Amino acid sequence: MSLVIRNLQRVIPIRRVPLRTKIEIVRSILGVQKFDLGIICVDNKNIQHLNRIYREKDIPTDVLSFPFHENLKAGEFPQPDFPDDYNLGDIFLGVEYIFQQCKEDEDYNDILTVTATHGLCHLLGFTHGTEAEWQK
Repeated sequence: MSLVIRNLQRVIPIRRVPLRTKIEIVRSILGVQKFDLGIICVDNKNIQHLNRIYREKDIPTDVLSFPFHENLKAGEFPQPDFPDDYNLGDIFLGVEYIFQQCKEDEDYNDILTVTATHGLCHLLGFTHGTEAEWQK
């Protein structure tokens, strides 16, 4: 199904083609390429606004995930009953925040892919509220 990447900010340049290519590989490896996925790139102001509304944390962050199928157990795949339900959800990437957090020896585009993959894991029910969950 489709992968939609939207860039709603103008602070940090986004190379959509390499990001799309890498995320399509990740989706294939995870076996979720038949599900729709949205990735939305936003600046610090907008990711902070979303973080404040949905997590009650008034700070920018790197990624926020909004699953279409709630209450999945870690690693569980959605079992849609209807064609319109083949959707994983949306991942908001705080690209300005991610860029600011990159160390000298890190490639921003690689970190962007890793962060989007992190968000995808959240859409599949993985959380990291405890050390054991983080290790999983």
